[in-house]
Formats: sequence, C-alpha cells, structure tokens
Amino acid sequence: MENNLSTKDKSIAKRSFWYQLKQAIKGTEEDYTRIDMRKAIFLLSVPMILELVMESTFAVVDIYFVGKLGSSAVATVGLTETYLFLLYSIGMGLSMAVTAIIARRTGEKEKDKAAISAVQAIFLALFASIPFTILGIFFSKEMLAVMGADAWAIEHGYRYTQWMLGTNAVIMMLFVINAIYRGAGDAAIAMRILWISNGINILLDPLLIFGWGPIPAMGIEGAAVATTIGRGIGVAIQVWLLFKGGKHIKILLRHLSWNGKMMLNIFRTSLGGIGQMIIAMSAWIFIMRILADIGSEAVAGATIALRVMLFTLMPAWGLSNAAATLVGQNLGADQSDRAESAIWKTGTYNMIFLVAVSIVYFIYAENLMGIFTADMEVILIGSKWLRILSYSFFIYGWWMVSVQAFNGAGDTVTPTKINVVFFWMIQIPLAYTLAITFDWGYSGVFWAIFFSESSVGLFTLWLFTKGKWKTVKV
Repeated sequence: MENNLSTKDKSIAKRSFWYQLKQAIKGTEEDYTRIDMRKAIFLLSVPMILELVMESTFAVVDIYFVGKLGSSAVATVGLTETYLFLLYSIGMGLSMAVTAIIARRTGEKEKDKAAISAVQAIFLALFASIPFTILGIFFSKEMLAVMGADAWAIEHGYRYTQWMLGTNAVIMMLFVINAIYRGAGDAAIAMRILWISNGINILLDPLLIFGWGPIPAMGIEGAAVATTIGRGIGVAIQVWLLFKGGKHIKILLRHLSWNGKMMLNIFRTSLGGIGQMIIAMSAWIFIMRILADIGSEAVAGATIALRVMLFTLMPAWGLSNAAATLVGQNLGADQSDRAESAIWKTGTYNMIFLVAVSIVYFIYAENLMGIFTADMEVILIGSKWLRILSYSFFIYGWWMVSVQAFNGAGDTVTPTKINVVFFWMIQIPLAYTLAITFDWGYSGVFWAIFFSESSVGLFTLWLFTKGKWKTVKV
C-alpha cells in the first residue's frame, strides 16, 4: 500500500506546476510529438520567454551605461544599429529556416540529417557575416558619415562600429546555433546560453566603459568589447555543447562536411524569413519618417511606447516560437492534425494573455509611459499609441501564432508576401494619408497601424485554416 501511495504521490508531483517549471528551465528529453500538447507548449515556451526577457533586459542596461557618455555616444550606437538591423534581418530570417528544418528532421527521428543540417547552417551563417566584417573593419568611419554622424562619432565612436560589425560573426553564430537548439527541442539550452552571454555583457559593460582599478576606461569602445566578449563566450559554449550533445541533438566529427544540397535548401528557405524581417523593419523606418514630420515628441512617444510593447509582449513571442517548433516536429512525425492543434491551443493562450495586457495598457498607459519620461506631451502621445494598439491585441495574439504555422512548416515565403501587401501597400500609404493628407497627426499613424495589423492578423488566420502549410516539404 505504501509503495502504491508513493508511486501515486510521485505521479502527482510530476504533474505539479513547479515540477514542470523546473523541467522547462532544466531541459528535458521529452518527445514533443507524443506528450500532452499543453505540457509540450509549457516546456518549450518557458525557456523561450526567459531567453527573450534577458535579451530585452540587456538592451535596456546597455543603453543606460552608454547614455552616461553623452548624446553623441548614444547616437553612435543608434546609427550602428541601423546597419545591425540589416544583419539581424539576415540572422533572424536564417534562424526561421534553421528552426523549421531542424524541427522537421527531429520529428522524422533523422538525428544524423538534423546534425548535418545544423553544420550547414553554421557554415552559411559564417559566409553571411563576411561582407559585414569587411565593411566594419575597413569602412566604419565612412559608414557613420553616410548616416549623418557628428564629428565626435566619426573620430571616436567609429571604434564601436568597428567592433560591432567587424565581429558580427559571433552575432550570427549566436542567432543560428540557438535556432538549432530551439528546432531540436532544446530550448532550455538556448535560454541558458543567452543568459550567460548577456549576463557577462552586463557585468563587463561598466567595467570596460568607465574603467575600474587596473582596468582602463575604454569609453564607448568598451561597450562593444563587452558585447563581443559576452557573445563570444556564449558561442564557445554553444559549440562545445553541440559536440558534447544536448537532450535532442549532437554533432559528431563525421557530420563536419560540406553538403551543398542541404545548404541550398536552408538558403532557399531562409530567403522568405529574411524578406519578412526586412519588410517589417523598413516599414517601421517609413512610419518613423512620417512621425518625424509631425514632431520630435511624436517620435519619442512612439519609440518609448514600442519599447514598452516589446518588453510586455515577450511571453507572447515565447509562445509563438514554441508553436513554430511544435509545428515543425509534428509535421516531421507525419502528425499534421497535432501540428494544427498546437497552433489552436497556443493561439488561445496567446489571446488570453494579450487581452490581459490590453486591459493593463488601457488603464495604466500613462503610468507605463511615465516610467521612461516626464514630458507630458510624450506621455500623452505614447499612451494613445498603447491604447489604440491594444484594441487589436485580441487578433494580434492569433496573428503571432498563426504566422508561425507557416514559418515552422518551412513556408517562409507566404508570410513575406502577406507582409508586402499589408505593411508596404496598406500600412505606409494609409498612415501617410491619415496623418498628413487628412491632418490627423500622430493619431492617424496609430490608427493606420491598428487597421493594417488587425487586417493582417485576420487574413493570416484565414489562410492558416486552408491548411496548405501542412503540405510544405523542407
């Protein structure tokens, strides 16, 4: 009887929330094509959420320390990030393809093919980094000048640009190898890598920027060196763990060979993902340009509101990333109905979470904006952005997940086409028309974004229900 009770107690413990949370953070060897779907979503989404939270925390801390060096230093970071955004677009687009392909091979139980695909993805990431490396090392001053940098940035801040672009290979490797882990189902490893990398970065930032004891002050260059060291250590651990073997993927010496067919497959699949990111980022540039014509307060309000949104939406993005892995693995296991179920369940959780966020935005918009600025006009503008956008969150939660059905399946082209229509052909012209032609000001921009993002959400969800994504081969 006691043994039976003990077994029952252990079973109950394993079903408890805290046990599952521990397993999610620690990592598990669970087969995501077989276990209960709610459990699978939880085990994958928790580390993905924590990974994103750490990344956003680092971004805030980094700009905090650089901000103490003056406006020219902050401008140098901002102008360098303009070039890095293109790099991030390539890295994130490539990561979408890698996650989809590794997830598919994992679901098919083809561990050797998953490992070989991972090696080809790493080769591709290194090739993609070469042009940025050359430009960063030899033309950093000229690149800053093209963006309108001031004399201080060109003469002193260029070293930051030189480091960030010259060592961009570590950024690409970090993106792609973590995508390998996520696709394989080792989201906990990807999370720990980013925590270690950014943790080191945060610790080194003030030491290298301002100096301490025997460590000389390096100024803005110190911020770039800290980032490179932190990310470099992260990449070294990533590679070591790939050869040591995670819960779901391991690279052996026999996998280290060139496979042109697999590399071409990854490259073709990544083009759509890269297109998605470039379209979204370029649309944002146009939106900011329209707001700039309205006034600096409009730009500041939108910028701060966007940072509030990005931080509070981290759980939603984590859930969406988990959905992509589940779709890829279950399609690989020839369980398309289970892949579809993953989207519906994750979408429901996402919708509930974002409705709660929208209520918080509606009630506490001014308080949230007030954390970052004391300018009342900026607070009012940003608050209006948060409230207007919150009306679309009911749909936005479904869009974030349904688009991952396509990306997780390896169909990165369809979301790209959708983005071209709704962001370039609808959002930008509508924002200009309402804001400038009809003289609605910044409210016109916000309502245009509300309309376009609500429309793209509904259309993507409708397209998802057609089920063609289930037939994609990668």
